[in-house]
Amino acid sequence: MEGIINVFRDFASSSGIAAFFSQESSWKFAVMILIACFLLYLAIVRKFEPLLLLPIAFGMLLTNLPGAGLFHETIFEGGHVHWDLLTQDGGLIDYLYLGVKLGIYPSLIFLGVGAMTDFGPLIANPKSLLLGAAAQFGIFLAFLGAKLIFGFSDGVAASIGIIGGADGPTAIYVTSMLAPEKLGSIAIAAYSYMALVPVIQPPFMKLLTTKKERAIVMKQLRPVSKTERIIFPIVVTIAVALLVPSAAALVGMLMLGNLIRESGVTERLSKTAQNELCNIVTIFLGVSVGATATAQSFLSIETLGILIMGICAFIFGTIGGLLLAKLMNLLSGGKINPLIGSAGVSAVPMAARVSQVVGQKENPGNFLLMHAMGPNVAGVIGSAIAAGIFLSLFR
Repeated sequence: MEGIINVFRDFASSSGIAAFFSQESSWKFAVMILIACFLLYLAIVRKFEPLLLLPIAFGMLLTNLPGAGLFHETIFEGGHVHWDLLTQDGGLIDYLYLGVKLGIYPSLIFLGVGAMTDFGPLIANPKSLLLGAAAQFGIFLAFLGAKLIFGFSDGVAASIGIIGGADGPTAIYVTSMLAPEKLGSIAIAAYSYMALVPVIQPPFMKLLTTKKERAIVMKQLRPVSKTERIIFPIVVTIAVALLVPSAAALVGMLMLGNLIRESGVTERLSKTAQNELCNIVTIFLGVSVGATATAQSFLSIETLGILIMGICAFIFGTIGGLLLAKLMNLLSGGKINPLIGSAGVSAVPMAARVSQVVGQKENPGNFLLMHAMGPNVAGVIGSAIAAGIFLSLFR
């Protein structure tokens, strides 16, 4: 009888419940579990970027269940992989996280994005590149703000700034290299603000443009030949790799995916990159990134600073694109609708759709979607280049 009691006692002492109540900071785990459940609610019920927010939230849930042993921060302490600890004590998510730490998952996501993206509007209107570049203004302004106002280190400030690009994989890529201890906070901020594009952008679009400007009807874009579509990703890859070598991984995979799409000879690869590969990587990326949001790292005053500067980065990115578009409209004699400038942030295609919706409210006959897609896809390239600049400076 005593043996049976000891078995039950040992089982009880090794349970997660015992581990939960035996720790001084057990309330922090309870708070993180509630936050994870709230994010699951946003993903499932409110449909806020569910493809990534759902696995991120579930990864957060798993890592904050005491005793589960799925993720160990000590293995990646100091920004390095401690391989001896990994082989001894590594849990499931520790191994999955290697894809984030080594920059594999974000690059593969870019491969899928490239295979899904039509660069035709950008090729037809190369001036869109300028709008995509202007929208990166928020990245560098938020970097300075995070560094000067909140006193963040260069790596953390750069990671916060990248949120302004409205490109989740890029934010994850930069943060995993420069500030891995803040990965969970920055990833959640980035994807939350991306989901809120239709809420955040319209007030600033209306504030900075006149009713007359919002009603401008733009001419139809010229047709783009297949030759141009094939040459474009090759030229962009060479140019970016020579200019900012640190951005070659992201931009190179983006352009490889696009070349697979446009070449016309690799249909099976294109479908795989767009669907199976992208979906599998999204699951692994989300769960492993969410697992970094442990109670110790997430529940801090710094997380609040990240959320504040993250939304500032996004807002100023929107403003930068709008102001340059207004200037281009002035120089063109009123031929460019400034609303397309807000699409320079790389939330594809959501930001372009917001430009379309706001424009049609002023003029029901206005069709800005294809015009806005030019700056929108240019923003993807622009945020990757900004990421490369930060990596070359601070890694």
